[in-house]
Amino acid sequence: MHIRTSFPYETTHEDLRIPLPDGTLLYARVWRPLTDEPVPAILEYLPYRLTDWTAPRDWQRHPWYAGHGYASVRVDVRGHGNSEGLPGDEYSATELADGVAVVDWLAAQPWCDGKVGMFGISWGGFNSLQIAALAPEPLKAVVTVCSTDDRYDNDVHYMGGSVLAVDMHAWASTMLAFVSRPPDPRYVGEAWRGMWLQRLEEVEPFIHTWLDHQTRDRYWRHGSVCEDYGAIDAAVLAVGGWHDPYRDTVLRLVEHLPADRVRGLIGPWSHQYPDRGLPPGPAIGFLQETLRWWDHWLKGKDTGVLDDPLLRSYISDSHPPATVYDTLPGRWVGEPAWPSPHVSTVSYGLQGAPLLVRSPQHTGVDAGRFFPFGNDADLPPDQREEDARSVCFEFEVGEETWVLGRPRVRLRLTCEVPRGQVVARVCDVAPDGSSTLVTRGVLNLSARSGRDKAVPWEPGATEDVEFELNGIGHAFPAGHRIRLAVSSAYWPWIWPQPESAAGFTLDPAGSVLELPVRAKESTPGISFEEPEQSEPLGVVSGVAADGWSPDTLDEPRPERLVVRDVAKGEWRLEVDPRYGGTRAYPDGLEFTEDALETYTINETDPLSARARSDWSVRLHRPELGWEATVRTRSELACDGTDFLTTNEVVCTDGGEVVYHRSWEKRIPRTAG
Repeated sequence: MHIRTSFPYETTHEDLRIPLPDGTLLYARVWRPLTDEPVPAILEYLPYRLTDWTAPRDWQRHPWYAGHGYASVRVDVRGHGNSEGLPGDEYSATELADGVAVVDWLAAQPWCDGKVGMFGISWGGFNSLQIAALAPEPLKAVVTVCSTDDRYDNDVHYMGGSVLAVDMHAWASTMLAFVSRPPDPRYVGEAWRGMWLQRLEEVEPFIHTWLDHQTRDRYWRHGSVCEDYGAIDAAVLAVGGWHDPYRDTVLRLVEHLPADRVRGLIGPWSHQYPDRGLPPGPAIGFLQETLRWWDHWLKGKDTGVLDDPLLRSYISDSHPPATVYDTLPGRWVGEPAWPSPHVSTVSYGLQGAPLLVRSPQHTGVDAGRFFPFGNDADLPPDQREEDARSVCFEFEVGEETWVLGRPRVRLRLTCEVPRGQVVARVCDVAPDGSSTLVTRGVLNLSARSGRDKAVPWEPGATEDVEFELNGIGHAFPAGHRIRLAVSSAYWPWIWPQPESAAGFTLDPAGSVLELPVRAKESTPGISFEEPEQSEPLGVVSGVAADGWSPDTLDEPRPERLVVRDVAKGEWRLEVDPRYGGTRAYPDGLEFTEDALETYTINETDPLSARARSDWSVRLHRPELGWEATVRTRSELACDGTDFLTTNEVVCTDGGEVVYHRSWEKRIPRTAG
């Protein structure tokens, strides 16, 4: 990593408030080049608190853009951080309308030349696309990283029509804690407490809304730009990682957007910006790559971005199973179009007599993290135990085979119960028997006729079902085996259906695995500069100055722990997401957070599934004598007819409880 200390422009930064049409003021931080000439503006717009939570990341890139001649702007969404207003649902119509207003406001500033770009990762990447679909005139280009075009089937809520137990609940719990954090008195003054209490009265756990919409209805179509790709006028650079759950969006965007306004880039990365150097690498000079995009679309320079292949992607070499890799070996390839003329479908027919697939309910404990962030325990370990809980089919690799794109399975199933799910995994099996997960996919059987409806299976009926697996770039070496593993459970990724313990019968005679096989030719000329960033903010990680820590931090704990109660047949997975821990900021803030996710299930009982998430957050300013804390508890359980949710929030100011609320709700299981 090269830390850049000198730039073509000297820079300055300031905090300001952007007025919305209704009078609400959004908190913003603007880095600008010192020049008398107006320059384009680029905007990052999200709820994650620019004065603390994303500040270290912001200082890696916004000053860098300013040093290269852009006004780089970071804005907190209404009701978050130090912005005024009340919080709402993610990607609400209000949030997007506010974003359009911010784009228009930036274009009208005397230091802006009227051209605006947007960028972001995850939430900021989502709303960059969504605001682009609203087509504000000044918005000319976006860079969207680890984001989605489909809020129902490629987000944290549902997968293949099934409830994503591992992240729907965990992310709803995370946002419950995040939205409950107070404004900072250093930046908003004495108004902070009143703003905080007003916000808290508006808090509603996201899980309620998400479980109220278990099929792809109007709620999910809102904000899903796949509903109308033609609405996007801005040029789109779509970026993803093969270890990020949103990577399929890149493939769809390069397929459906005009080729003269889109480019795609997929590396081996996790849910991170590709310049941060977090595993798996290799990292690239991503800021330099995006500068080429901005210079072309916002400054009219010929930077050659449209001469790049439509899609640049990384094909990883085969690697032994591990939960973290510093760097994955492989090569970059380029596609002139998508679907690519270099990729052809190769079918592998399944062989043998019909087989009963009745997986133990804890199948999936070795799935790894849904959102890998570059931590030590994120990725799936050796899959041999998971494979043993599944029905497997194997295919010898006679010569090295490159796979690029989304595999597909067609399975002939007979099911004796009206509800269930089927999970397919593709693994790379080495001669020593080790099994590395390559990709996977899920289908809720009630969603087999479309994600917008729930159609029960007629007990005893036989049907062919088809579904795609997540996209991947992977090279299977000669002498290895391609393993297709099929299971009827995948906890805690997938919330089990009430009758799923019955499993289903799979008939190989009517079943096939289709792999997108790419020609074994590297693309010359694809290379990237070394990662480069601006000087870091200077945040110090560790224990707070006064020694404060959440109760759950009294003893160190592993990132990911699996506990088996042999007598009860119960499995418990404990996950420490390790988002940030304790940080001391140069402005005097001490910010401490801790979270623990717990998933339990009995290996024979799908109705025993339980998820719990506990959060602790503390903000402390010793110089102001200010200390505020947030503690939350969220639980999700089920019976045969309903989901059962419990949520609790407790907030204190200086040790005094100022807010305490609990929610309990039953939500009918209409499809989940």
